[in-house]
Amino acid sequence: MNQPKQRSLNVELPSELEPTYANFALISHTPSEVIIDLAQMLPNQPKIRVRSRVVMTPLNAKLTLRALEENLAKYETAFGEISVPGEGDDLVRSFFAGKTPPETE
Repeated sequence: MNQPKQRSLNVELPSELEPTYANFALISHTPSEVIIDLAQMLPNQPKIRVRSRVVMTPLNAKLTLRALEENLAKYETAFGEISVPGEGDDLVRSFFAGKTPPETE
């Protein structure tokens, strides 16, 4: 049985690329796309500012989810379990202490 040949990828990270801090995400979808808006929610600020929008196919979104799960498992192995506030409850309401996120389209 022939195994597919692994190919190496040359990923370029531009030196002028500014990192974006996000502590809030809005996720929506169409039949052909998954849209992730990454935002900053600051204390005592009524507005949540979207800093970056990522649009991908559902397949790429699922592969990204898998990669995140694998990396978080490695993180927890190295640094301990990440506790999620209010697990089992409505996560958004528990995490943001009753603040309701803005409606998505």
